[in-house]
Amino acid sequence: MKFGYFLSSEEYTPAQLIEQARLAEEAGFDGLWISDHFHPWNDEQGQSAFVWSTIGAISQVCELPVTTAVTCPTVRIHPAVIAQAAATSAVLLNGRFRLGVGTGEALNEHVLGSVWPSVDVRLEMLEEAVEIMRRLWTEDGFVNHHGKHYMVDTARIYTRPDEPLPIYLSGFGPEATDVAARIADGYLTTTSDPELLRRFRDHGGGDRPAQAGFKVSYAPTADEGVEQAHRIWPNAGLPGELAQVLPSPRHFEQASQLVTEESTAQSVACGPDAKAHLEAFTPYAEAGFDEVYVANIGPHSVDMMNLYRTEVLPQLRKEYSHG
Repeated sequence: MKFGYFLSSEEYTPAQLIEQARLAEEAGFDGLWISDHFHPWNDEQGQSAFVWSTIGAISQVCELPVTTAVTCPTVRIHPAVIAQAAATSAVLLNGRFRLGVGTGEALNEHVLGSVWPSVDVRLEMLEEAVEIMRRLWTEDGFVNHHGKHYMVDTARIYTRPDEPLPIYLSGFGPEATDVAARIADGYLTTTSDPELLRRFRDHGGGDRPAQAGFKVSYAPTADEGVEQAHRIWPNAGLPGELAQVLPSPRHFEQASQLVTEESTAQSVACGPDAKAHLEAFTPYAEAGFDEVYVANIGPHSVDMMNLYRTEVLPQLRKEYSHG
């Protein structure tokens, strides 16, 4: 089992993300996730830089593998352009790049005025996008594609890695998980649900890598950790499909009023206690994920990294040293 750090593009500036990537390597993390957003979930988070610029800068300060968690290659950006961005990232990272993709959220994808499709159409678009990207990474000549959702006209990516990029697909429900099992090189999610992971394995995913990510809120006290988690990321407590359909940070702020500090305290490891942080990994380990990525909420990233370097990561490796 491997343990990575999750870079939140919605909360931190590009310079902070680059510094966190460097610190994560020094702390002993095995890899990086990085989110791809046009908007943050709410104004309190307050950031949302262009992820491909940030990845390029990260490639120059650390040697960790990077996975996008996740990019939507269907509405806001055409899959041919994502294919070029991902190929360049893989070259800069010397092959240490995995393209994590998903069907996206209206929050980010509606900004060009497109109608937000239903989930079955989004999955259909995603599958066609994956086909286009793989062709652009593997075919030697120009690629032409005239599909249901996309057109590509005599396109060729000249700067690309020696090997085709692995594509990991996110799945938060059975339909997306089935698509991931059928077409993806790996699976990723932000839930510890063992049933979905089992579904991925049983429906064709087999022993392909499975990644998961979650958030903690390090602070000098548990109360401060709860306060900052509830203030900055209350949207993490929203149920169902709201994250996919709400169109603006304002709507997430309105819906998040239903999330209480008590529920945040129960769902997020908060404060400086190493035991609480260790226990947050348990559901993911028990479910059988191969890689788990942890994001920190709030301004205490340096102290969080120190805790993980000295106490959390050594203990995690002691407990889950197999594989």
